[in-house]
Order: sequence, then structure tokens, then C-alpha cells
Amino acid sequence: MKLKGKSALITGAGSGIGKSIAKAFAMAGARVAIADVNLSAAQVVAEQINSSGGMANSIEMDVTNEEQVNAGIEQIAREFGALDLLVSNAGVQIIHPIIDFSFADWRKIVAVHLDGAFLTTRAAMRLMIQSGRGGTILYMGSIHSHIASPNKSAYVAAKHAIAGLAKAVAKEGAKYGVRSNVICPGFVRTPLVEKQIPEQAQQFGITEEEVIRDVMLRETVDGEFTSLEDVAATAVFLASFPSNALTGQSIVVSHGQFMQ
Repeated sequence: MKLKGKSALITGAGSGIGKSIAKAFAMAGARVAIADVNLSAAQVVAEQINSSGGMANSIEMDVTNEEQVNAGIEQIAREFGALDLLVSNAGVQIIHPIIDFSFADWRKIVAVHLDGAFLTTRAAMRLMIQSGRGGTILYMGSIHSHIASPNKSAYVAAKHAIAGLAKAVAKEGAKYGVRSNVICPGFVRTPLVEKQIPEQAQQFGITEEEVIRDVMLRETVDGEFTSLEDVAATAVFLASFPSNALTGQSIVVSHGQFMQ
């Protein structure tokens, strides 16, 4: 029960990595707010956690909407009594070569990943500082916070920027007991990644099996996807870390696909 007595908000927690982290936090003793643009998906996850003996609420949140973010985080803080942990996880993916990338698609990716990270961070930090309890902010980065891949310019740019935001939060938050770190997974077989496999096969003119073996997992040490459990365990570790000794860092969880 490493997170007993803590309250957490996870964005994009209606599925995939966010859902896995939410369940891991609940098992570790935290009260968890499941935030997602898809309210019905958030409600399902919250019900699963509650039926398993955990404590969870659901909330509809579009992380690109400033008013909705502010109101949602204040609501969760009232319901839980405080907000100790934020996991900024909401994300989308759109793949095109730069020369074919529409500005609208660029803005959509940057808005969800980067604007969403900023808006949720600002609201959470205000509460954490006001409460005097401090807190932990975790960002869902990627190996693309450190490297680049073809056809993912907006995603790569946003994920690199999130690493910078985490460093700024670490500097500004330290005196208030607010820590920040970035979790940088390799390819995790979520619906987001599943969607990319046929898209990349078409763009590169190769089979889906070749996309997995020769594009996604080529640089890993064992040819394995990073698992949801790998990422969730890392999130619990970082959320429960007791001091500023570990802040402003990018923790890569990628089966050796990227080594710092």
C-alpha cells in the first residue's frame, strides 16, 4: 500500500496505459479519479476499481479545454479532500510525412499532449502548493521524448517538449514539495499502437509483421513490446518516491530500445 492516503488524477484513463496506471494506483491504496474525454469509458474503469475494493471516481475531461480542466481538478480535490498525484497521460497519434502534415492535425496533437499537460499541471500545482502537502506530477512521455521516427513530427515535438516542461516543474515546484518526472515507454501494444501498425505498413510498403519486427521492436534487446504492467509499476515507484532526489528526470521503460 505504497500510496495509502494519497489521491490521484489520471488523464486519458479510460483505456490503455492510463487505465493500467489507475488500477495500479488503486491497488497501492490511492483514491483515483479516472479522467477521460469519453465519460462512459471512465465510468467503466471506476466501477471496475470500486468492485475490486478500491476507491475511484470518474470525470469527463477534455484536457485541451481550460475551463473544463480547472473545474474538473477542483471538483476532484473537493471530493477527495486533496490532490496528491497527477498523471498527465491523455494522448492521440496522427501519422503523416511532414510535407503532408496538415496544420490542423499538428495542432490537434500538440494541443492534447502539450497544452493538456500544461493546463492540468497548472491546476494541479496550484492546489498542491495551496494545500501545503506538495505532490507528484508524472507525465507520459515516450522514447520519442528522446529520439525521432519518420512520419511522427508532431508527436515527437510534443513529447520532447513535455520533457522540458517536467524539468521546469521540478525547478519551480521543489520548494513546495512538488516533484515531476516523465515516464518514457517504448512501444506498448495499446489501441493507439495497434492503429499505427497497418498505417505504417501502408506508408512503408511492408507487411504488418515487418512493421512490428523491423520498425517498432528492432532496437529492443529482446524483441518484446513494453507491457502495461511495466509502465504502471514505474508510475507507482515514481509516485511513491519520498524526496526531491528523483525529480525532473525521464525514466525510459523500453526493453533497451533507447538507452540514456
